[in-house]
Amino acid sequence: MISGMKKIKAMTIRLSAQQATELETVATVDKQPVSEVIRKAIATHVGARKQDPAFRDGLRERIARAQKMLEE
Repeated sequence: MISGMKKIKAMTIRLSAQQATELETVATVDKQPVSEVIRKAIATHVGARKQDPAFRDGLRERIARAQKMLEE
């Protein structure tokens, strides 16, 4: 089920009718709850972003700006 998750935060997303139908179809064919399909898709997306050099540079810039705020 939700492996490794200690706390769960409920969220609401809005999908087009086509996206909802496609998501439900994938979940049904894979015999998984829609929520699990969404969690796996998010994990895949976030994992890919973490490997993207441009994203990593942007993340470093954001951290540096936040650190400057703490020093002020």
